[in-house]
Amino acid sequence: MPRIALYAGSFDPITNGHVDVVRQSMRLADKLVLAIGIHPGKTPIFTAEERAAMLEEVCGPLARAATCELVCTTFKGLVVTAAKEHGATVLIRGLRDASDFDYEMQMAGMNGAMAPDVQTVFLPATPPVRPITATLVRQIAGMGGDVTSFVPAAVAKRLAAKFKAKA
Repeated sequence: MPRIALYAGSFDPITNGHVDVVRQSMRLADKLVLAIGIHPGKTPIFTAEERAAMLEEVCGPLARAATCELVCTTFKGLVVTAAKEHGATVLIRGLRDASDFDYEMQMAGMNGAMAPDVQTVFLPATPPVRPITATLVRQIAGMGGDVTSFVPAAVAKRLAAKFKAKA
C-alpha cells in the first residue's frame, strides 16, 4: 500500500522553506499531496491556480527525481477532511521555531481527535530556511526588496511581475 502524505498551506508564495519541507516529505511518502488552503477571510496575492502552477513548476522536478508522485490540489474545509479525500494517512507540518511547535502541537492534537487514523509528522526546517515566512517574503517583495534568496527563482520572477502590475 502506498504511503500518502498531505502537506497543507497557503503557499502564497511558495518559499525555500516550503521547498525544504517538500524535499524532506518526499523521502517519507510514495505520494505527496500539496494542498492549497482556500480561506474566504484571506486575500492572497496569487490565485489558487497561480499557486498550484508555482508548486508544480518548483516541486515537480523534485518529485520526479525522488520518484514520488506529486499532486497539487486546493481545499476549503478541514485539513483532515482533505487528507481523507486523498487517502493520506500522514499530515506533514514544518517547524521553524518554538512558537511553530506550540501552535502545531495544538493542531496535531485537534486533528488527531477528529481523525485518529491520520498521523501528524513534524519536519524541522533546516537552518538556512528557518527565518523565512511567506508573510515576510510578501512584505519585502511589496516594498521592492530582493527576495531571491528566500524563494525559488521562478517564484521571484512572478512576485516581481505581480508587484510591478500593482504599482
